[in-house]
Parts: sequence; C-alpha cells; structure tokens
Amino acid sequence: MTQNLNPRPTAAPTDLPYSVTAMSVADAIATRRSIRAFTDQPVTFEAIARVMEQARLAPSGCNFQPWEATILTGAPLQALRERLLASEPDEPQEYDFSAPGRIDKYKSRLTTFAASMYAASGIQRDDSEKRSAWLKKNVRAFDAPVLLLCHFPKMMESAQWSDVGMWLQTIMLSARGEGLDTCPLEVLGMYGRTIKAHLGLSGDTLLFCGLAIGWRDADAAVNQFERERVALRDNLTFRGF
Repeated sequence: MTQNLNPRPTAAPTDLPYSVTAMSVADAIATRRSIRAFTDQPVTFEAIARVMEQARLAPSGCNFQPWEATILTGAPLQALRERLLASEPDEPQEYDFSAPGRIDKYKSRLTTFAASMYAASGIQRDDSEKRSAWLKKNVRAFDAPVLLLCHFPKMMESAQWSDVGMWLQTIMLSARGEGLDTCPLEVLGMYGRTIKAHLGLSGDTLLFCGLAIGWRDADAAVNQFERERVALRDNLTFRGF
C-alpha cells in the first residue's frame, strides 16, 4: 500500500519513560546513542515520514543525493529477520567495515567499547554461546519495530559514501527530536546479497547498513554503559586560535 508522504503531525506516545518535547540540536547530539534494547511500542508511519522529510536536507556534494533506503516494519520486517537468521554471511563480503581494527590504535578503541558493551549485557569474554546469541540480536536489529536498510548504486565513490554517512546522522538526530532512538547496523552489510535478493534490489546496488529505529528501553543496562570517546587533542590540531 502506498503511504502519504506528507502526513499530518501526530502526537508521540504518552507512556514513554522520558519527555518528548522540542529538543535542541545539542540535546539531540548528547542523548543520541546506539540503542540495543527497544520496547515493543510501535512507531507510526507519520513519525518516520517526518524524520525522513527532515533528512532530505542533509548535505550532499554536487547535490547527488546518493542515498537510498527501504524501510520495513511489521510482517515484512519479520520475514526478513527469519531469512537472515536462516542465512550465512556473504563470502566474500562486498565491503569490509572492520578493516581499521587491524591497526593497534583503532583496535584498542574497539576493544574498550566491546568490553563495556558485553559487561553491560552480562556476557563474559569466553562465553561463546552468549556471544553467538548476541550476534543474532544484531542481525535481528535488536527487535526494533522499524528497520531502515540503506543502499545505493555501487558506482558511487568515497565522496558519496561520506554523503550517505551525513544523511544517516541527520536521520538519527531527527529521530531524537521525535523521542525515538536508533542503532546503526553495519553488521547487516555482511548479509548484503541475501538482503538484496530478499528486497529485489539490483546486483549493482550496495547494501551499506541497517538502522534500527524505535523507543529505547530506558531500564536496559546495555543502553546505559559509559561510551568512551578520545580527547579532542587526539584527533584535532588547532592553528591560529
């Protein structure tokens, strides 16, 4: 069924564990985090449409606007989840999102993050069974009620990949303005061929990532662990100030 892409505004749910009000950009940035436990509260089409309408204004070099997406909920989303859980990752993968992990500086950042996330989830380093179950949760997009699948033509170059990243960040911040939360899922790029076949996308398309969208479970420890970021001096050089 074709939906009206210019919906009337509708109110956000009133039973959320936090207030949904007009939010400053600073607040949206500060409160955005990758959410890995969602409630079962559905997300309306109107809320998603408002987010996507705002994201149309994301920066785009040469105005190419290379981003494309398929957004699923309900039965179509469940069907995809079942197919992914019955499938193996691509071999070879169409792109490698983890390559920086081979360099010590970046590997240490990954290791620190993973230790915090697994500790908050009650998963021991040597518990292969729970780690495997956690990977399945990733593939299921942490059971969020909405999943955006980001894809674009393979002929796009690195500059356009940058544009897609800015578009996704705009979506994530706009979602916070709706009281929603998100989790970008590069792991779904490991299943790119399976997802493209399921959605009927061309082989000339790259399945870049997923983006889980929903209402955060405010009580889940995995949504509360401290996120480490390097100091400004580690990434920036200021001159002339």
